[in-house]
Amino acid sequence: MSGNTFGKLLRLTTFGESHGTAIGGILEGFPAGVSIDTEAVQRALDRRKPGQSALTTERKESDTLQILSGVFEGVTLGTPIGFIIPNTNQNSKDYSALKDVYRPSHADYTWETKYGMRDHRGGGRSSARETASRVAGGAMAAHLIPDIRVTAFVRSVGPITFHTPYSELDLTQIDSNPIRCPDPKAAAAMEEYVLKLKEDGDSAGGIIECVITGVPAGWGEPVFDKLHAALGSAMLSINAVKGFEYGSGFAGTELKGSEHNDSFISVGKTATNHSGGIQGGISNGEDIYFRVAFKPIASIKSKQQTVDKKGEKVELQIEGRHDPTVLPRAIPIVEAMAQLTLADFMLRAKVNQI
Repeated sequence: MSGNTFGKLLRLTTFGESHGTAIGGILEGFPAGVSIDTEAVQRALDRRKPGQSALTTERKESDTLQILSGVFEGVTLGTPIGFIIPNTNQNSKDYSALKDVYRPSHADYTWETKYGMRDHRGGGRSSARETASRVAGGAMAAHLIPDIRVTAFVRSVGPITFHTPYSELDLTQIDSNPIRCPDPKAAAAMEEYVLKLKEDGDSAGGIIECVITGVPAGWGEPVFDKLHAALGSAMLSINAVKGFEYGSGFAGTELKGSEHNDSFISVGKTATNHSGGIQGGISNGEDIYFRVAFKPIASIKSKQQTVDKKGEKVELQIEGRHDPTVLPRAIPIVEAMAQLTLADFMLRAKVNQI
């Protein structure tokens, strides 16, 4: 199985299945001599772990990080950083009835078609449980870019959204509510909406917005390795993601060129930022901001029609513990993938300067 490694100079390879002994990762290309704040890494994992509130799955995992190699007395050695996150609260029996059934909008059929077999327990490797390794890797990568701040928040849930620009929001309030929305009024409506869907055995999708400050001008490549293309690839690799847009995105298509162009007011400073901090695939020093669309969670308790391996029709009611929406726990995942991307491009920029 290929496709388990992300990055070029800073490379994260993840491993493990949802109901296996552990998940984990190997982070290569990490420079020596960097002090790692393991408590900060654990805090990032705590924001992603299950069982945080009524808006998340009831599965209880401590998601405790265990670093196995590459760090000595809190400082990186320049060798591969190996780590694991044990799985301790699997209920594999909940998935017994799914062994020969294809769940709607899951990877069951495609995985089995590609590999000839699959781990039906929680989706195995295709489970979003894998993303905990990304969060750990991203939190470590953040140590390489200490002057860059990556902040994600929930912009919308289902039909409920708010339109206040990020620059006018108090982003310190993101973690003040379970849905992780910095607008208190919108957050309350979102929570009520998700809880009602959970009660009905259904789920909700939505949009996460991410703001990145402190990226200097000059990161990225102008052709195939555009910075926004790398960020898009990173975000689209996250489970349940259906779309990515940066800067003005699709809304920018409704503007005229005279309205959309970011006029320079001084060297390196523009009057507007429709470009989203990236021009020609290269960062321009302005804030980078983008939005990521997440579909509703496919594992719902409402009855659904599907087929089994023999092609016979089956009425399916999925058991187990599932999130009614991925959004609150996806916040640190979006941040982690952005941190991994930016740390990689920082290292690439250093190589170009030699």
